[in-house]
Order: sequence, then C-alpha cells, then structure tokens
Amino acid sequence: MLMRDSIGDDVLLDVRDLETHFYGEESVTRALGGISFQVKKGETVGVVGESGCGKSVTALSILRLLPKLNAKTVGGEVRFQGRDLLQLSDREMRQIRGDQIAMIFQDPMTSLNPVYTVGRQIAEAVQIHTNASRSDAMAKAKEMLRLVRMADPERRVNSYPHEMSGGMRQRAMIAMALACSPELLIADEPTTALDVTIQAQILRLIVDLKERTGTAVMLITHDLGVVAETCQRVIVMYAGRIVEQATVTDLFARPAHPYTQGLMRSVPDRRRGRQRRLPEIPGIVPSLREPIVGCSFAPRCPFATGICSEQTPILHDVEPGHAAACWRAEEVVGA
Repeated sequence: MLMRDSIGDDVLLDVRDLETHFYGEESVTRALGGISFQVKKGETVGVVGESGCGKSVTALSILRLLPKLNAKTVGGEVRFQGRDLLQLSDREMRQIRGDQIAMIFQDPMTSLNPVYTVGRQIAEAVQIHTNASRSDAMAKAKEMLRLVRMADPERRVNSYPHEMSGGMRQRAMIAMALACSPELLIADEPTTALDVTIQAQILRLIVDLKERTGTAVMLITHDLGVVAETCQRVIVMYAGRIVEQATVTDLFARPAHPYTQGLMRSVPDRRRGRQRRLPEIPGIVPSLREPIVGCSFAPRCPFATGICSEQTPILHDVEPGHAAACWRAEEVVGA
C-alpha cells in the first residue's frame, strides 16, 4: 500500500480521493476517479498525461472553477494549509483565489479582459486582496511587469492585451498571478500557444521567479522535456486517475507503469534525426462515461494479465518515494 506523507508543516496542498463528474443529458463523465497527491512548500510538481486525462480538471477542481451547470466535485478533500477548500463558502474561496493560490491559464488572450489595460487588470487584482490605493496598485503593476522582464514596463502598463504579442500577454498573466505573492502557483500548459523560443523563455521565467519568491508550483503539461527541466516531482495521470508518482530522477531512470514507459518512448530523440519511426501506444483511451473494470490501461498494455482486467490496481510504493498503480510494477521496472 502507498504510505501517505505525514501532514507536516512542509505540506502546502493535500488532495485526498478527489472525484469530479461532468453531467450530460443522458450520461455522466467521471473525469476524476479519486486522485490523491501532495504539494510541499517551495517545490515544483509536474502533472503529465495526454489530453483528456484530467490534468486541467484537477486544477479547476482545486480552485472550484468548474462550470456549475454541468460539473461537480462529488467526493474527496482539497486541504490547503489544513483547510478543506471544498467546504469553504464562495466568499472565502474568492479570498484565496489570486491571493494564496494563483493560476496561469493556457490562453492568455481569453484570460485577459480585452477592454481594460494590462496595468489596470494587475492593479485590480492587487486592490481586491490588499488595502492598496489605486496609485499604489498601479505602481505595483509596473513593478510586477518589470519583475517578469517585460520590455518598457512604464509604457506597457497602459497597453491593451491585443496590442501585445503572445509571449508578452503570458508575461502579463504571470505578473498578475504573482502580484499578491501566492504560496501556490498552478500553471496550466502555460506555453501551449507560444513558439519554441518564447516557450523556453516563459518556462525559465517561471522557474526563476519560483526560486526568488519561494512559491510552490504545480505545472500541468504534456511535455516530458519540460518536466525534466523544471520539476522536482512528477504525477502521471491516465483516464482520470494517477498511475505513477515519483521524483523526476526516479521516474526517468526507472518508470514503473507501462503508460509512463509508452510516453517516454514517444518522445523524439533528436540525436537520431529521422532514422526511426516513433513508437506509439496502441489502442485508445477508454470512455469515462462508462464504469471502468480493472486497470484502465489494460487494453493497451503489453504487460497485462487476467487480474489487470478484473481488479483495479491501487497506487502503491514500488520503492521509497516511488508509487505506481500497476499489478506488475516491479516487473515493469525490471523490464
């Protein structure tokens, strides 16, 4: 069995058995199937997996930003500094969002208000959570734009989002997220819409700011290369569940789940150029609208045996600090 970390002073976020469902007219999609993990103070945790595995839903569930008409967290706890966020009132939750927990979304163009200047939007975030005057809040906005290395912050503070490039808008989003010195920053695919050069700059900026401010970071991505360069620990998700957790070093050296191995084999090896075809994981992700019996990865897994299709594997320690939800994890590591 997986031994949970003790809830000490170093644990900032403790998610326990989180379940989230989406409701359609004739079906229920079980987006999260009872996931548990922790984020410690000052660390960077990567959450990886292919599209639709539940990464973004996890972030939205933590911050209670799910669409209320058709989505609901139906079970579990989200403890932040000992308080269960799922039990707080809407007013209490608004005080935490943007102040103690901040989020950077995938597309800054849809996250920034097009009719207000960037400076006003950052200043407004400061005023909501502090007693700063408007002039002090605007001074803080300029300071934050300078901190995220925005060119000519005195001028850009009066710019509208459409007047900025994608990389500049993302820097503005980071400035807004960090304006109130949050203890946890959730970055949901923060470089998806950017070209490769700007991606590297934004990731380096997030890491530098994290080291400077001590903010813990939960980085959601599908890019294992990004995880290897920026994170200390990794959570691998598949079909709404966590299938593996480990330090970056252990995960890349000894992946213990067949899905993790498949993801790693699918990463292009630039040293080999185009000499070989990238391996692919056969099959498709199971529908989350139907109950899954056994291991959700079993139909696609080369290690699967009878028990894999009959019983759901429990996340357990393969070695200290390295857990996998696989009946044959020890054999997978050996292979």
